[in-house]
Amino acid sequence: MSTTVEIDPKQVKDLRDKTGAGMMDCKAALVEAKGDAAEAEKILRKKGIATANKKASRSANEGCIASYIHHGSKLGVLVEVNCETDFVARNDGFREFVKDIAQQIAAANPTYVRREDVPASIVAAETEIYKDQVKDKPPQAVEKIVAGKLEKFYSTVCLIEQPFVKNPEVVIKDHITAKIAQLGENIVIRRFVRWQLGEDIGTTQPAA
Repeated sequence: MSTTVEIDPKQVKDLRDKTGAGMMDCKAALVEAKGDAAEAEKILRKKGIATANKKASRSANEGCIASYIHHGSKLGVLVEVNCETDFVARNDGFREFVKDIAQQIAAANPTYVRREDVPASIVAAETEIYKDQVKDKPPQAVEKIVAGKLEKFYSTVCLIEQPFVKNPEVVIKDHITAKIAQLGENIVIRRFVRWQLGEDIGTTQPAA
């Protein structure tokens, strides 16, 4: 005889706050996990990834461009994030997500959106540096060490592979997946620019 697990509403709210999934999805995951919050989070992530993969090929031509100016007005960001419909583009949850991404760019200073955007010449140059750093190691170890260093490089310079500054246990691509599952539409971070006051200004200023 099966027994029904009683789920505390606070558990549901806590799981929703952590994952961004809908209340009913959170409750269902907690029931399936027999009240185990960590297991419920895994269930939601698996479902979210499946949902995101199904929607990833769908066209995303709506969305918004958002700006973020850091305190003191010495750092600014513009970012374009796309979704499928104007309805979702105007959704508070989507707008909050875009704001989070703008703040992420300000705080973590990525150079590219995704690893596919990194020029092959830069990847090759980084690879050579890493190989030179471990040239005294056994050949079978060099390959693994270089691969690990490249992954670290991507997680530093590529926006969607960076740890989310508001929750470092989650990387940005997983944050996107959770938001796709929540809003039911494909979401794409298209492009961004980041300006910091004084960068690229030479030591010699032009005469007035």
